Amino acid sequence: MTFHLVKNKLIMKTLARIFCTLIFVFYSVFLFADDFPKRPYPPRLVNDFTNFLQDHEKNRLEQKLVRFNNETSTQIAIVILKDLKGYDKADYAFGLAEKWGIGQAGKNNGILILIKPKTPESKGEVFIATGYGLEGAVPDAIAKRIVENEILPKFRNSDYFSGLDEATNILMELTKGEYTADEYLKRTNYQNPGIFVWILFIIIFVIFSLVGRARRARQYSLGHNIPFWMALMMMGGSRGSHRGSYGNFSSGGGSFGGFSGFGGGSFGGGGAGGSW
Repeated sequence: MTFHLVKNKLIMKTLARIFCTLIFVFYSVFLFADDFPKRPYPPRLVNDFTNFLQDHEKNRLEQKLVRFNNETSTQIAIVILKDLKGYDKADYAFGLAEKWGIGQAGKNNGILILIKPKTPESKGEVFIATGYGLEGAVPDAIAKRIVENEILPKFRNSDYFSGLDEATNILMELTKGEYTADEYLKRTNYQNPGIFVWILFIIIFVIFSLVGRARRARQYSLGHNIPFWMALMMMGGSRGSHRGSYGNFSSGGGSFGGFSGFGGGSFGGGGAGGSW
């Protein structure tokens, strides 16, 4: 009889512990869920809750990312928050991306760029979280390089739009397969001094070429009366006249359709971040 009483007490204590553990887990889940902003409605890919960007900058990024979503089904979202509720930027990014379901279910082709702006009391934070389906195209090392090369240098100069514009361009090109992760790493490998030597050599060669052509233009000009500086400007102008066909590119103002919403993608912990 005593044995059964002891056994029942142990069972009751075990059940009580399990019940308390479940309560704690559910409470933690719901508490953590409350720390996330609600999924935007109407749906948007660029969500700035801090006025970090100007309205026209948000619209330009939104239009570009919506067009990319409609063309490829890959979703790149930007979320800018005042604070991360005490959570690590990586944990918060993965949790928010999962809650919103960035990317398509089954493809898991979503990317979240999470930003917490710099304040007098705290440093700025940025994190790129990649969905399961894009961890091959944008591995952690590439996400880190994008943060360090494209985003943080611009953010430190308060050029926030350019940092996000360049970063999203790189992410779109990588996920579309326009070049591989290894090719991007080689392209951004600034630690090879040979690159600078070749750049300097090309600059010197171009300068001497222009000077030589300007001198010849002066020698064979009518009456040999054109000043040297004017001949040099003429040579430079002949080149500059062709820039209008591709310089100062401006995207068209046409509509690419609205953003219909996130598709339920999943994230597995891929990505990288930094601070400024």
